[in-house]
Amino acid sequence: MSQIAAGGGPSPGAPATVAVGGRVRDISWWRTPTARRYLFGYTLLAPAVLYVALLVGIPFVFSLYLAVSDASVGVPVARFVGLENFKAALENSAFWTAVRNTVVFTLGAGIMKGLLGTALAFLLIQPFKGRRVVRALVVIPFTLPIAVSVLGWKWMFDSQFSVINWALSRLNLIGAYGSPEWPVWLGQPALALFSVMFVNVWRGFPFSAIVLMAGMTSIPPEIIDAGKVDGATFLQRFRKIIVPMIAPILFIGSAFDTVFTLSDLSIVYLLTNGGPDGATEILPTLAYNTGIKAGALGRGAAISLSLFPLLLPLMILLLRTLRRRQY
Repeated sequence: MSQIAAGGGPSPGAPATVAVGGRVRDISWWRTPTARRYLFGYTLLAPAVLYVALLVGIPFVFSLYLAVSDASVGVPVARFVGLENFKAALENSAFWTAVRNTVVFTLGAGIMKGLLGTALAFLLIQPFKGRRVVRALVVIPFTLPIAVSVLGWKWMFDSQFSVINWALSRLNLIGAYGSPEWPVWLGQPALALFSVMFVNVWRGFPFSAIVLMAGMTSIPPEIIDAGKVDGATFLQRFRKIIVPMIAPILFIGSAFDTVFTLSDLSIVYLLTNGGPDGATEILPTLAYNTGIKAGALGRGAAISLSLFPLLLPLMILLLRTLRRRQY
């Protein structure tokens, strides 16, 4: 109820009150501009929260349910087994091979994408004729359907019809077909891991270049010119001026790139499916082969959730570092 004036209506300026559970509470704060701003902000956030809850939260909770059960394809009822699926994964040598390959794949591809993306970003911000066309062409690897681009690379890595080997042979860098130095890119363990890593770098480094280019173009030119006047070299300007000013963009780009690389199933699955002999098996492909192809949904979910302990500390470190820099 609200306070009533002599004329029968609410008295002007009186605080609005409402009876809740036998107690009178003041609700006049909800009429203030601050309350309206909060309400407007939460209204704008509601679709994003709903999206995350439906498309991320529910599948994550369902994965947790599968990971602690013996769910499998063709069995309608799943029993609770606790941590047995995680224990079985930890006792499997193929799991630890996949962990090692995942770490090597993620770190190697991330470092290469960072180096190539930085070099490309510096090239694309330079004034030259046809820069807009080049910028449009650079993003093609990132925008192509992944199945189409990976199948093209699979043909180029083919042991018999490889255009890469043909070019290397024409340059007398390797021997003719059938010679001992003829590389089998997807058939030799070390070369297979390098090949899938190379395709991931080829597809992902334009994204890194775009992120860096967006950050570098936001830096006022006067600051860079002041560094040049003070005698700072290119590396000194990059390390002490550019990197500190675009650090938030770098952290966010690194977080996205790490997540995309660590969960990259398509490239490895389409190129090698984890072979030869598990040399390119990473955690996403092992989870897919175990849970979907073999039908052990519980064990596949447990393997896929093992990515979470790898990602969580890294994401916390990046976000805490970003927050400290903002303060």
